Amino acid sequence: MSDSTLLNTKAKTQNTFDAIVVGSGISGGWAAKELTERGLKVLMLERGRDHQHIKDYKTSFKDPWEFPYRGKTTQAQRETYPVIHRGWAANERIMDSWVNEKEAPYTEVKPFTWWRSYQLGGRSILWGRQSYRWSDLDFEANAKEGIGVDWPIRYRDIAPWYDHVEKFAGISGSREGLAHLPDGHFLPPMDLNCVEKDVAARIKEKFKGERHLFIGRVANLTEAIEGRTKCQFRDRCWEGCQFGGYFSTQSSTLPAAMKTGNLTVRPFSIVKNLIYDKNTKKAKGVEVLDAETNQTYEYYAKIVFLNASALNSTWVLFNTATDVWPGGLGSSSDQLGHNVMDHHYNLGASGSIEGFEDKYYSGRRANGFYIPRFVNLGNDKRDFLRGFGYQGAASRFGWNRQVAELSVGGEFKDEAAEPGGWGIGATGFGEILPYHENRITLDRNAKDKWGLPVLSMDCEMKDNELKMRKAIVEEIKNMFEAVGVKKINTWDNGHALGHGIHEMGTARMGNDPKTSVLNKNNQVWDAQNVFVTDGACMTSSACQNPSLTYMALTARAADFAVGELKKGNL
Repeated sequence: MSDSTLLNTKAKTQNTFDAIVVGSGISGGWAAKELTERGLKVLMLERGRDHQHIKDYKTSFKDPWEFPYRGKTTQAQRETYPVIHRGWAANERIMDSWVNEKEAPYTEVKPFTWWRSYQLGGRSILWGRQSYRWSDLDFEANAKEGIGVDWPIRYRDIAPWYDHVEKFAGISGSREGLAHLPDGHFLPPMDLNCVEKDVAARIKEKFKGERHLFIGRVANLTEAIEGRTKCQFRDRCWEGCQFGGYFSTQSSTLPAAMKTGNLTVRPFSIVKNLIYDKNTKKAKGVEVLDAETNQTYEYYAKIVFLNASALNSTWVLFNTATDVWPGGLGSSSDQLGHNVMDHHYNLGASGSIEGFEDKYYSGRRANGFYIPRFVNLGNDKRDFLRGFGYQGAASRFGWNRQVAELSVGGEFKDEAAEPGGWGIGATGFGEILPYHENRITLDRNAKDKWGLPVLSMDCEMKDNELKMRKAIVEEIKNMFEAVGVKKINTWDNGHALGHGIHEMGTARMGNDPKTSVLNKNNQVWDAQNVFVTDGACMTSSACQNPSLTYMALTARAADFAVGELKKGNL
């Protein structure tokens, strides 16, 4: 054996693992935890920077006056982050958590708002933490209505894994006994405030128990669990929580994986493609571009978990095995890149509540109320398919409210120091159907900072969603009127896909390799040692926040993958 062969063999041995996890966000963290705890040596690849728990939460204990722009952004930031400035998340405190859009652009055939965070932990640092189970109402909807393809799983398949991830993540919430929104393993719920309790009681009475308002089910601890302190009601979660009061990769799954001694983490690692072996019809590893040095490396493993976020995982598949399938690995079904989904929102209602001026609350509860779906259930039939829910809160107006007839002076300051009246508001979140023509493709004429082709977005809402949006506004207005809310204001600011931050689809699960990219175990039909368990795998979108389902699907797939490895099937 030559010296060069020996060097190559040694390098390959050093770069070989049992499993590779691409991405470190909510699903990637879970993949790393589950695989390492089952004894596998795992390499986690993150395309962005390192971001360490506690040490790198640099703003979370700063006072408001310590921020030079008091939370506002600069002109330079508006130029660097134009997409983030389309919504509410352009805030001085967290701008360096978002992707530099000049370095990593994308193409919009139709408007698409893509929220990206390329850092260790991904959007698990920034997410809204609302955590709801799906039911068979959701898993059976496609089949019953002839939309897209049928899910290859049902609630009974995923229920034990919902149990598993809820116990570890720490989900606080109340048990409501609703068949279409199953209860889970909850920590004690946070409290509704006095106005929310009153409104909840009135909704129950006015709508004869067919509509419900209760505290959100949220991944914030109300009791301490191992290594994490309960939520401190600071409501600064997206800056990172030193207390570990909410679930993130940094506070939860990463420490668990590191504890095993089986995890290697490599930041600044852009996975360009999987390395596909035509003979075995499996992926044997990944090709990585170092984001700092532009050097290319290869890493090898028996299994690969793609958890780069829905659209980026599909980007990796697009660029894999193109000599076998011009459209990339998983494209043999003509479904790769198709069926993009999201939750449409940016609409709702608000108003004022009278009669509670002597009531107060303390702290900043990092949660709100939830009104679950009530349309197209039972005898309720609409002129659109599927449904929607609402998230909202009641609160007292604070110091920055407009004080009538006052604008300067001591009297203004005295008045502003007192709490104002009570208000209530709710935002609707509706389901978007999986349309084949809503798709992403590679734009090879546009390149990012590293010379790689970017994604092109060609997605839009259609008639079903537009009809639903009218109902979302009408129903919340009617509910608020029925329970005595005054001065009701409604809004619908429109919605471009992606803005709901719940991008799903593009590599859907299914029962048939001719109509889906993944099987019931999240394996790519064309390379069954490749698993996709982030939002890309979703076959429909329901109207509930999807992250809890990503966690459960990931844990389930990891368990299956290790079992198959032990049997010698992978």
